[in-house]
Amino acid sequence: MAIYSLYILSKSGGLIYQYDHTSIKVEVEKTFSYPLDIQLTEQNKRIVVAYGQKDGINVGHNLLAVNGTQLNGTSLEDGQEVMAFLANESNYPVSLKFGRPKLSTNEKIFLASMFYPLYAIASQLSPELKSSGIEVLEADTFKLHCFQTLTGIKFLIVAEPKQMNVEHLLRRVYELYADFALKNPFYSLEMPIRCEQFESNLQLLLEQQEKSGVNTV
Repeated sequence: MAIYSLYILSKSGGLIYQYDHTSIKVEVEKTFSYPLDIQLTEQNKRIVVAYGQKDGINVGHNLLAVNGTQLNGTSLEDGQEVMAFLANESNYPVSLKFGRPKLSTNEKIFLASMFYPLYAIASQLSPELKSSGIEVLEADTFKLHCFQTLTGIKFLIVAEPKQMNVEHLLRRVYELYADFALKNPFYSLEMPIRCEQFESNLQLLLEQQEKSGVNTV
């Protein structure tokens, strides 16, 4: 069982804390002949698979290395542009390593801000008044669990689908937030949380819950 990440959103929807607990490394290396049977494109200074997923290489994966050499953005070690290198038939066969992209800080802030309107839409779609909004979003590879406090702070945990008692865990995280962030005289509401005691106790809590998967924390 695994807990992947934790997000804390302010009542206005801004990301005030994020912690990656467990990351799954997804990398696939394959030798290609000319021409490439997958389509690559340049996005945000990265080389990304745009079409033609196969053999574990999926749309959205980043090109990480060429012939065992890590990329520097969209360039090879010698400064040559990757797209120009791959367009040259004389460079084949070529070994390409692809992997799942790691979210940047800006991307995490953007994704967190997108949850706020989704939560509001879910509340409005409810046939009953005073809906709690989104509590669980389930996909084939993960579940997103949400707990909203009375003051509008949202705690989100992304976990493996089989991870147990995440609802209890969310409330324990809220208790840590109340004990170590809200009671910190230097912390201001709606601002990013920077508290070593909160983070160290959070890490310990997540490790205990991940190992047990039961309500013992």
